[in-house]
Amino acid sequence: VHPRQPYGGQLVFAAFSGSHQDAIAKGMKYREDKHMHRWMVPYLPIDPHDVGREYDADVIRINSQSGKGGIAYILEQNYGFHIPVKMREEIGYMVKGVSDHSHKELSPAEVYETFKNEYINKFNPIDITDATFRKNSTYKGEDGYTVDIHVNIAGTEYFFTASGNGRLDAVSNALRQSKLYSFDYTFVTYAEHALEAESNSRAAAYVAIADANGKVYWGVGMHEDIILASINALVSAINRLNQVSHFITK
Repeated sequence: VHPRQPYGGQLVFAAFSGSHQDAIAKGMKYREDKHMHRWMVPYLPIDPHDVGREYDADVIRINSQSGKGGIAYILEQNYGFHIPVKMREEIGYMVKGVSDHSHKELSPAEVYETFKNEYINKFNPIDITDATFRKNSTYKGEDGYTVDIHVNIAGTEYFFTASGNGRLDAVSNALRQSKLYSFDYTFVTYAEHALEAESNSRAAAYVAIADANGKVYWGVGMHEDIILASINALVSAINRLNQVSHFITK
């Protein structure tokens, strides 16, 4: 039948428009949060399951017209990532650019690969290979930590020690101990969550840093340990900044 034929058409439940995707995603989330029995979702007068259709395959479809809400919905529903609100617009433009360049719709797997390749666990040219923490109450009270890190920077191994107001701040200060390289950035925001419900699940962390001109760079870290996930996110953000602005200079 015609792709837009009611009930049976391939595209009858599809939403490509960013505003439609955002409304559908919010409606689905509202039903979940409120434990609603009746079907009430914008732009979807009936539950696609009632006629043998699937949400992720038939409803939120990603192409060059898609919006940040739909792309964030795909990453959350299929892969467990709760993308920070301030990060969604950047990811949306990036994924739409990939779709526009390739002149095709992107599957959820292709959306995830694009997201992973750009943001997750980027360890070049900086890679922290080991980090050991200890409490340091003499540094700004109860939140103080001291860290020993082994780090590979552009193929050369270094060992640094520093303290900070929290673990991530300590790691950042340790990186700044390098005399050959400049780490000129400031923290903007941080978020974290578990990717799965199990007790031994992986964790995801999101770090945003800003360069000297105020431009923001995001990094995402994944690891079974939430602390190591946060370190991976910081390193990923620094390496993304480096790719764009070459801020690491001898």
